[in-house]
Amino acid sequence: MSQLRILITGSNSGFGLLASLTLARQGHHVIATMRDLNKGAELQEAAEAEGLSIEMRVLDVCDAASVDAALSDAETLDVLINNAGFEVQGGLEMVDDALMQKQLDTNVIGPLRTIRAVMPAWRKRGSGVIVNVGSAVGIVASPYGGAYSASKFALEGMTEALYMEAKPDGIRVHIIEPGRFSTTNFSSNIVRPEGWVGSELETRQLAFREALSNLDGKAPPNPQDVADAIVKAATDASTSLRTLVGEDAVMLATAYRSAEKYEDFEAMIRQRLNWQV
Repeated sequence: MSQLRILITGSNSGFGLLASLTLARQGHHVIATMRDLNKGAELQEAAEAEGLSIEMRVLDVCDAASVDAALSDAETLDVLINNAGFEVQGGLEMVDDALMQKQLDTNVIGPLRTIRAVMPAWRKRGSGVIVNVGSAVGIVASPYGGAYSASKFALEGMTEALYMEAKPDGIRVHIIEPGRFSTTNFSSNIVRPEGWVGSELETRQLAFREALSNLDGKAPPNPQDVADAIVKAATDASTSLRTLVGEDAVMLATAYRSAEKYEDFEAMIRQRLNWQV
């Protein structure tokens, strides 16, 4: 396999860090981006220790000028991986306009900015790969996570449309749909609305998350599985548009898609989780 030049957003931790290391270990040149390079010490140390081809760049997906600067050499890139994101967690009625706008700006408009930055050059060239990191909750909405689900539903729609728009120009498009991977530090980036802590809705949400543990397999899901799915999409042209990762993601998506109506799915989930709150 020839060396690819691959840019990844949100590379300082979690799936982005793991995917950056995995791709670099395969011999690719990784451009690992993040808002603050000071947070990339773990990745930088690993790259230096192993002699990996990893270049660090500042990129804030919420800042159009930052996106344009980081992707000014789009014609030299082979793959764009949109991994940066965060989660707003809380009852939907408690999410104010500013917080919802921040959620959508990061998780939806951010990837749109990076996609816009590469597409003209890639269309002219006739090749390129875009991998968006979505979520199983972009297929099946999660209660008390409506803002995050809304952002991932939007990313699903954008990805599907772009798949059809970009295919005639030789550009591949994929989306990765992980379930819950609590061993990453993604949870440290969760933002909760004012008044959430100690509320009745938080009590219900805690009960729901406890019930969700019934969907986990015998061993905790390995976040490297998500990184490997990202890597496969970036490097293997046989990869499908969508890749579900995790037993819970597969189970939820399968049950949701097979239910005749949403009420049947909801009843099944309550029974499966023994969650009647």
